[in-house]
Amino acid sequence: MPTVIPVKFTYAARDLWFDPAGTGAQEGDHVICRTERGQEIGLVTEDAREVSGEELERTIGHATLRDVVRIATDEDLDRADELARRGEESMPAFRRHVEASGLDMKPVGVEYLFDGEKAVCYFAAEERVDFRQLVRDLSREFHVRIDMRQIGVREEAAIVGGYGHCGQELCCRRFATSFDPVSIRMAKEQDLPLNSTKISGACGRLMCCLRYEFEAYRDFKSRAPKRNAVIDTPLGKAKIIEYDTPKERLTLRLESGKQLRVALADMTASEAAHKKSEELGCPCRPDTVTREVLDRLESPDVQMALAELDRKNGVVPEPAPDASDIFVEPKRKRRRASGGAPAAEKGERPAAPASSEETGARRRRKRRPGDGGAPAQPAPEAQPAVTRRRRHHQAAASAPAEGGQAAQAPQQPVKRTRRPGDKGGQAAQAAAPRGMQPSRRKRASQQGGAQGEKDQQRRAPQHMAGGQQGAEGGAPKPRRRRRRGGRGKGGPGAEGAAGGGSAE
Repeated sequence: MPTVIPVKFTYAARDLWFDPAGTGAQEGDHVICRTERGQEIGLVTEDAREVSGEELERTIGHATLRDVVRIATDEDLDRADELARRGEESMPAFRRHVEASGLDMKPVGVEYLFDGEKAVCYFAAEERVDFRQLVRDLSREFHVRIDMRQIGVREEAAIVGGYGHCGQELCCRRFATSFDPVSIRMAKEQDLPLNSTKISGACGRLMCCLRYEFEAYRDFKSRAPKRNAVIDTPLGKAKIIEYDTPKERLTLRLESGKQLRVALADMTASEAAHKKSEELGCPCRPDTVTREVLDRLESPDVQMALAELDRKNGVVPEPAPDASDIFVEPKRKRRRASGGAPAAEKGERPAAPASSEETGARRRRKRRPGDGGAPAQPAPEAQPAVTRRRRHHQAAASAPAEGGQAAQAPQQPVKRTRRPGDKGGQAAQAAAPRGMQPSRRKRASQQGGAQGEKDQQRRAPQHMAGGQQGAEGGAPKPRRRRRRGGRGKGGPGAEGAAGGGSAE
């Protein structure tokens, strides 16, 4: 079998094979090789190895396997650097002549061969270009033989170099040895978005890396259940919603909405799946997830769902509450005092009547007109509890006697909201349950007894003094309302206020 060694050249799209010819060249050495264009310097990418005749014919075709001349010396490396510098200096002249000729081409680079007798000018173009006049102009400019070489956009990206979407150097510049065809079907197979800006490389064509994982995706999808297929699990039916091809896992969604990931190797095929594959003559795809697979999953939601399923099926009894657990709160029995009858039937001691302090501490029941009974008066020997009501008046006073005199009773300290004209709350209203007190206008009409006084009290409401009534039991003398904060004291507004507030 022949022995070959691959060599990489600067402007070559892929590695070329040569015969080591006993030079002992190894990977990383620069060698001088003889090609169909002349002598060139290249880099050895791999060690020498033996290949079969079929592989050699498939790689180089009917071409002849050429020999390596020698391993490059220091003088050869210095000459290679000088030729590379001359090629960079020739690029401005190359662009100038292309622009002057008006040809539709893009200059890419100029390469001087190692023997210095020929210069190769590389350009990129969409169509064929007639560059005969351009060759004559370049020959007179460089004083060497000119060889024009048209390349594609992929070869241009490999020569110029750059960085891809992944942030690394372009594959065609770094390690690619050939440009294999790439189709849009490869992007569809890998579930990539069919957006040209996302799946195209720096050259404007589909990215070469789409071929790298295409075979893996195609093999995984041939063995895995199809997307949106229904899978049987101990927790019910599940649907496949996502593939994880690099890890060969599937994402399932249960009927409850929970999601779990299962490896394809852990799934099994049912008898119905085997029977269907035999009838259709297609590979059998798994369609069942067993209980052992779910037990191995490290998912709290799945474990809780399995425990709930076991308790529902009676496999695991319901755990009894532990009395020593500090997080378990014992149930408290609520007692209702309904006249002392239930307590007497059970043989319990009836509860003592609650005092005014206990009554004030309890929740008060809202009294409404017609519910019967007046509020309980505190005992003389007990200290009355101070109660507060929000935005309501409270006063404790005895009802007027038959002879028209009001019996004085000890009043409880209350909190009264001050209003303009009530003299700081001195006139307290008669004590009555909430909801039983008449309105201000009705109370004035009941105490007055005269229609004229009713109209007057409607126009100017007066505050009646509670607990101090007349000797004959008539209405108390209304007080004149005084105007505060006016601009002037003797104006017409003050006279009108005084006249409206006087009563004969």
